[in-house]
Amino acid sequence: MKSVPATNLITVKPGHKIRLKDVNANDKGDYKTKDEPQARLAELLERRDELQERLYAEAKQSLLIVFQAMDTGGKDGATKRLLEGLNPAGIRVSSFKAPTKTELGHDFLWRLHTQTPEVGFIGVWNRSHYEDVLIARVHDLVPKKVWYKRYQQINDFEEMLTENGTTILKFYLHISKDEQKERLQARLDDPAKHWKFSTGDLTERKLWDDYQKAYEDALNQCSTDAAPWYIVPANHKWARDIAIAERVTATLEAMKPKYPQITFDPKTIIFE
Repeated sequence: MKSVPATNLITVKPGHKIRLKDVNANDKGDYKTKDEPQARLAELLERRDELQERLYAEAKQSLLIVFQAMDTGGKDGATKRLLEGLNPAGIRVSSFKAPTKTELGHDFLWRLHTQTPEVGFIGVWNRSHYEDVLIARVHDLVPKKVWYKRYQQINDFEEMLTENGTTILKFYLHISKDEQKERLQARLDDPAKHWKFSTGDLTERKLWDDYQKAYEDALNQCSTDAAPWYIVPANHKWARDIAIAERVTATLEAMKPKYPQITFDPKTIIFE
């Protein structure tokens, strides 16, 4: 493939501190209009398809992609666009909502283990274990002495996964408060989208600043060499999609999946 052009993707460097208010959610990277990156995006998705086939055939390693965002941040849309055209046999998508009574009876990571992608698979998590240092923190579901320890527990969990053959990509889809307002209003204006709206969204919106602080701490505490965080300016959905496609495809390239060696000579196969 051609060399990867610069995008609006921001890597949270381990040991460095980022502030979300300094990140421009409108950043479109090298592109000015939606049409400009379409050829590049098509190239990336074609290469991604080939790499997924190799990954699935090889069955020795896996890729886990985590999406986190504020409400209306675009987790569903990013997932649909990223996985479009891939072989569903090698994909596993998991969505983590409020934990069940059974899940609450275990440690907060218990429900995650069964959803990790097996070798050969790409797994996508729509929300994740980070909810336990976001919602749990903002709504005081557990005391600080509990959720604060979870940062290191998360880091240890992710390091364990990487040591066992899972590459982890974590994307925070960053939208502005004004953009969230427009997207919520769009759900009210379109009858086909009414089902997406909840009055609870308004309650959560009032806690915007608290969530931004919680996200900042999660990004800063849990961006490691094993599993770095990437901030994706996501006010423009198309800019979001090209940034994610660049990183995912480059990561699959770096994983270097190979077709398995065959144990027979194809030339000797004769069909009756």
